[in-house]
Amino acid sequence: MLLAALAGGAFGAALGALPAFIFTGFMVVYGQTAEYLNPDSAAITGAIAFGPVFSPAISFAGGAAAAAYAADRGYMDFGFDYHEAKNIAAALGTRPDVLAVGAVFGVFGYWVQTLSAQLALPWDGIALGVTLSALVHRVAFGYDIVGKARGDGVFDMSPFAREEMRVLSEPATQSDTERESATDGGAATAKQRLAVEPWLPHQYEWSGVAAIGLVAGTLGAFIWASTGMPFLAFGISAASLVFLNCGVEKIPVTHHITIMGSAGAWAFVGGAPPETVGALVIVVGAVFGLISALVGEAFQRVFYAHADTHWDPPAAAIVITSFLIAVLHIVGVLAGSAYMPTLGL
Repeated sequence: MLLAALAGGAFGAALGALPAFIFTGFMVVYGQTAEYLNPDSAAITGAIAFGPVFSPAISFAGGAAAAAYAADRGYMDFGFDYHEAKNIAAALGTRPDVLAVGAVFGVFGYWVQTLSAQLALPWDGIALGVTLSALVHRVAFGYDIVGKARGDGVFDMSPFAREEMRVLSEPATQSDTERESATDGGAATAKQRLAVEPWLPHQYEWSGVAAIGLVAGTLGAFIWASTGMPFLAFGISAASLVFLNCGVEKIPVTHHITIMGSAGAWAFVGGAPPETVGALVIVVGAVFGLISALVGEAFQRVFYAHADTHWDPPAAAIVITSFLIAVLHIVGVLAGSAYMPTLGL
């Protein structure tokens, strides 16, 4: 498993974090469909989609860490609008040192995911692996954990709406600096960057985030109620990001919403057969989708928009919302905890 996690993290670095995650989505859709048709096929989802090959804690987190490393080393020059370390859509190829970084962080994510499951900790262990890995790669490669807020605090996105740029007199890090010398032989100049870099330029206004949260949460709950497959909606959402990776504008990111919509509906009814649920269960799923969407947006405003590397807002939202579901079950509000362990309680 450790050898596979090493390879999985390196593979995520080679493909790029986002392309690797899209493959996670395809494998989840395939695995959940196979399990629906034959319950003995659950290993496809567990061992491949959420195992060392495509677990987001391994391949996605490895790819994100590799991007942070490659940008710091000056390997990335794709003309990305934000800091290159946030460019998780770019494949990083076969450089041995980049693959090695992905491999190391793949093992880190594997251990977080594994220990979380073995200790029955009350949250989504895979999402926790993604979240903690991003924190570690920021510290390991010398990036600020939060970054410098510009405007009226970390929650203020208005500088982006006004297309304000960062002051060029600010000290440039190695990875901020263009590494090609000026044509007149002069020194390299600082790269122009927006003052604030929201995770999704088309999905950061609170009203829109709330709307897509309710919509995708409803669909997540309905897909679970129709099939009994708790991760199928997540897989569909993740696979849909192939369009975002290909440059289609305004594709929403919803996997953190649909999975919590499914989980919230499942937890609400506990062990009841999904086909017996009514409209109230779908509403509950919509509410948990809304919560996860808003949590993700709050997280990106604090830890993504002002910093230099990709710290995944959906993963953080899944950790927090899944923990909320587990706590609500422990205190007796929800009949079950969906797929979250509850420390044996």
